[in-house]
Amino acid sequence: MGKKIAVVTDSNSGITQSQAKEMGLYVLPMPFMINEETFFEDITLTQEQFYERLAENADVITSQPSPEAVMNLWDELLKTHDEIVHIPMSSGLSGSCQSARMLSENYDGRVQVVNNQRISVTQRQSALDALVLIERGMDAAAIREFLEEDKFNSSIYIMLDTLYYLKKGGRITPAAAALGTILRLKPVLQIQGEKLDAFAKARTVSQGKTIMMNAIKADMEKRFGGVSADKIWLQIAYTYDREAAEQFKEQVLQVFPGFDVHMDPLSLSIACHIGPGSLALACSKKI
Repeated sequence: MGKKIAVVTDSNSGITQSQAKEMGLYVLPMPFMINEETFFEDITLTQEQFYERLAENADVITSQPSPEAVMNLWDELLKTHDEIVHIPMSSGLSGSCQSARMLSENYDGRVQVVNNQRISVTQRQSALDALVLIERGMDAAAIREFLEEDKFNSSIYIMLDTLYYLKKGGRITPAAAALGTILRLKPVLQIQGEKLDAFAKARTVSQGKTIMMNAIKADMEKRFGGVSADKIWLQIAYTYDREAAEQFKEQVLQVFPGFDVHMDPLSLSIACHIGPGSLALACSKKI
């Protein structure tokens, strides 16, 4: 008998509490302070409520799970499991990975924290990959190593509808934001490894979509061994506007026929920095 291993991730993965139960995973809800009151993603705060508060110009601040919340979950799981693989959101975008690493030092190697720079749909894929690796008989330490070596085998491009929230969160200079607003530009950002970086400026939504599809295609060809549905997962994420995401999905399938495209809302931790109306295209190399 192999070891009994639990896979834990956080709600940035886009995996809801009910989906987690079905998939056999455990999801830590990310905490939010809204006008100084604490809410937990998907438990006391729905996507709809979040966007209502954002539209009312409420003060929305993301936080990281408390050490108590993390350790309580681990302690509970270790009553019934030998080991835990813990996959937090990218360490470049939050301190929760660093905190989990420090907390895990008290667990004699039974908790392995994966620092693989994933977020949203690619973080979700890592959690699913971990389940596959457990089936293959790997222990938690081997799974952590595998996932960390695999970390650059994914790509995300995000087109923003507005620069307002990036500016509000102090993530870009007000001058850059003002310029974008005047010119009605649709900035395309990228997440490669740990950073959220500018990638291109599109003049229109359709140009932005084309930029993202071309970028993903180039990554597949140059980095991931070719444009092949057998080798690569393709994913779409969006903030708030599901209808726009559905339309984008149809276009993506014309450019990438035969691919199975998974689509999820972007987690609220990202949404509060980029606002509603964003579209993202991502891919991850299959393990």
